[in-house]
Amino acid sequence: MEHFLITPSRSSRAVCALIAAAALGGCAFAPPQPWEKGNLAKPQMSMGRDPLDQAFTQHIYGSKEAASGGYGVGGGGCGCN
Repeated sequence: MEHFLITPSRSSRAVCALIAAAALGGCAFAPPQPWEKGNLAKPQMSMGRDPLDQAFTQHIYGSKEAASGGYGVGGGGCGCN
């Protein structure tokens, strides 16, 4: 019984290479510019959908860990909370 080895043509290799380059090019990371940060602060951009559920989850976490904070805005780092 003969086994046939299928080799891809040059055009299919080129298409695969272009798709791979486009996929890897889309992974570039650039930090947000100062004028874009206002969009990130909108409520629609939060990870949780339900603010009440999020507060409850943070309360449970704080009770279990015997610590609170670290998930909100607490000050500017100058000690003037």
